[in-house]
Amino acid sequence: MGRMELSEILRTTAAVREFTDEPVGDDVLWRILDNARFAPSGGNRQGAHIVVVRDQNTRKRLVELMAPAARRYAAQMAVGENPWNTVVPTRVTAGEIAATGVPTHFARPLLTAAALVVVTVDLSVVAATDSELDRVGVVAGGSVYPLAWNVLLAARQEGLGGTFTTMAVAEEPAVQELLHIPEQHAIACIIPLGHPVRQVTRLRRQAVADFVTLESFDGPPLAGSR
Repeated sequence: MGRMELSEILRTTAAVREFTDEPVGDDVLWRILDNARFAPSGGNRQGAHIVVVRDQNTRKRLVELMAPAARRYAAQMAVGENPWNTVVPTRVTAGEIAATGVPTHFARPLLTAAALVVVTVDLSVVAATDSELDRVGVVAGGSVYPLAWNVLLAARQEGLGGTFTTMAVAEEPAVQELLHIPEQHAIACIIPLGHPVRQVTRLRRQAVADFVTLESFDGPPLAGSR
């Protein structure tokens, strides 16, 4: 495909979960990762490590490991909750979760993508400045998610697509054992990557004025030319 402007890439990088059976060679993956590696990280420590998985047996095991978290996600969605949030406790019981099936759209991409890109980060080199606050930590992600997002942007440039999947992270110790990931490396996401069945060219997102305010959270919205 032809080269795209950055603005087009930013506006058309969709969450892709349906793939053709066309393979993605190591040379293409190398180009994607060679561009993605310029993402920032805390202190420029570059503590991320990526494992590329193609083996079908490994994929099937990852699907097994993501199942418990996916069941909980689906069960919470079914009763109108925001799944896995850390603010409002769930009303869903363990029995209800166990009785919930794993949605196909969670499992299928791990099996049908050309490759899985498993993104990890060395926790010994990230500065988690929110680690002592009484809430879930998010700051450490700043040292790995820019790289993960760059993978999807670079993939879009190559005509490929993918999405962040995190259900298997709930079983992180087992995933670490499966892929020989050191204990101090946290798993940020697994990105199924491949050729999309269809290319999305328009995305639905909030307008700037809907989530950007001036001077304070309750300040006036930022206005633009359109």
